[in-house]
Amino acid sequence: MVVFSGAGDADKPGDAMSGSEPAEDDARQPASHSPNRAPSKPPRSSLNSQEQEFPEVISLNVGGMYFTTRLSTLRRYEDTMLAAMFSGRHYIPRDAEGRFFIDRDGVYFGDILNFLREGELPLRDRVRAVYREAQYYSIGPLLDQLEDTQPLTGEKVRQAFLDLLPYYKDNLERIVEIAKLRAMQKKARFAKLKICVYKEEMPITPYERPLFNSLRFERSESEAKLFEHHCEVDVSFGPWEAVADVYDLLHCIVGDLAERGIAAEQQCIGVCDKHLISHYYCKRPIYEFKITWW
Repeated sequence: MVVFSGAGDADKPGDAMSGSEPAEDDARQPASHSPNRAPSKPPRSSLNSQEQEFPEVISLNVGGMYFTTRLSTLRRYEDTMLAAMFSGRHYIPRDAEGRFFIDRDGVYFGDILNFLREGELPLRDRVRAVYREAQYYSIGPLLDQLEDTQPLTGEKVRQAFLDLLPYYKDNLERIVEIAKLRAMQKKARFAKLKICVYKEEMPITPYERPLFNSLRFERSESEAKLFEHHCEVDVSFGPWEAVADVYDLLHCIVGDLAERGIAAEQQCIGVCDKHLISHYYCKRPIYEFKITWW
């Protein structure tokens, strides 16, 4: 045991070092508290006081795929996630071989590097996937260029049309749920639904056709109520005001179902023949959708 006496004994280095295990005693000796000196602060960690330094050539392991690039390539755009990671301000883990590790699927990371190196854009069939990676790495210039590239440009135009039908996604879910329920109830491989898709708000007679404008056709409120009804179908889409017609919307429905792995076929099986008033009949087209599950 080391006994600490007054301030005068604390100045004798020999007392602190005495004993058979000087290294152990020295490690256990607390700092002296002189009334005239403030306690010393522990030194800062070098990782906190200094930025991490990187070699000029960087070896990467992205989800098990290996890449090699220059440090300047990763720092090409300063507002990106990669530039921040390799700024020296953040800790980056390494794999067993010393490569910097990024826990992300590396299949499209080569496309990211090619853009950072020389502005090269991916092939069309890789655009959507690379766009998602560019979002993850926050590479704004790549996102901007991809949004002006097919198929993303077409998807933006398509979405502008679908925005006219705020119920579109809900109706799409309803189609899936009804088709699934019917197939399970009948223990069948497929299910059929009746879907009404109409663009015009109300039926137009030959007498009204010369006055008809597909983007602006109005009747009085009392006349409009005479035409209010619901076709006897499973799901209805419409009306909308746009140049895009019924076949464009049918294409969207079938395509979106296909994106979810659901095979759908459609054909027109007639029109709604409900009598409304006088010589007016509904005449909205009815389509039969066949949803095949397996």
